Amino acid sequence: MSPAALAFDLGGTELRGALVEAGGQIAVHRSVQTRAADGPQAVIGQIVEMGAALLAGQPAGSVLGIGIGAPGPLDPQAGMVIAAPMLAGWTDVPLAEILRGSLGLPVRLENDANAAALAEWRFGAGRGVRSMVFATVSTGIGGGVIADGRLLHGRRGLAAEIGHMTITESGERCFCGNVGCFEAVASGTALGRRATTLTGPGDGSLLRRLSGGGDVTARHVFEAARTGDAQALRLVETEAHWLGVGLANLLHLYSPDVIVVGGGLSNGFELLAPGLRSTIGQRAMAAFRDVPVVAAQLGDKAGLIGAASLVFESDQ
Repeated sequence: MSPAALAFDLGGTELRGALVEAGGQIAVHRSVQTRAADGPQAVIGQIVEMGAALLAGQPAGSVLGIGIGAPGPLDPQAGMVIAAPMLAGWTDVPLAEILRGSLGLPVRLENDANAAALAEWRFGAGRGVRSMVFATVSTGIGGGVIADGRLLHGRRGLAAEIGHMTITESGERCFCGNVGCFEAVASGTALGRRATTLTGPGDGSLLRRLSGGGDVTARHVFEAARTGDAQALRLVETEAHWLGVGLANLLHLYSPDVIVVGGGLSNGFELLAPGLRSTIGQRAMAAFRDVPVVAAQLGDKAGLIGAASLVFESDQ
């Protein structure tokens, strides 16, 4: 195997690890359920155990370093997770220093959305452009911005927390405490919540049948919409509207060459795209309306590939 990076994508639900080659190819991959409720020590133990297993048998010097994407807010320069809301007890955790000591390799830490943005820019849907906005829409909404060929970090690496733009004065309260956040209104969680509220157990709706009578998720909405179900199509229309409002704001803020939409909701991108583009056409200034909005290409591999690219970047 050519020189590689040990990459981790740390999520609140799943921890993924891989050996990734410089061209973005994943050579070996592993995943486990994250012990998110058990505190930093337990999760870091999982990372170290997985890292040791992936490194076992690799020739000396063939793995150049460790790249890890983790939930923000975090400080990539200090290598510290500041406050990860989906990981219990993760406040000011010096993750890079701990992993460097445990695994004996240099470590680069980055916000998980930034890592995915780097991957899509270097190897995916944003390849070849100078400026790009990446929006990952799933349980929450995160973002990464490439501005004039560089990842935008801002103070303490906290730039592009796009999920917490206020786009309305009503709606559900966000986990951050505010009302009207982009994430609280337009995430996959918000879509599933609207669908669950609209329907009821045993009401005969296709959405509830698909969910087995339990809470409806965004995946169920897209599945029903593809059959032409009227309820699901209305829900998709509402979701596309709120996503379009947020993306129009991002066009005005960053003036990218392209907006790339990733995360779980990108699996329904073909359903969302007409409504997204209609809303952007109504709300964006004329100079921004021709910016393409496209689906991400790397899927759930983006976080690992982007984390690995941090290592190859620092090795140059």
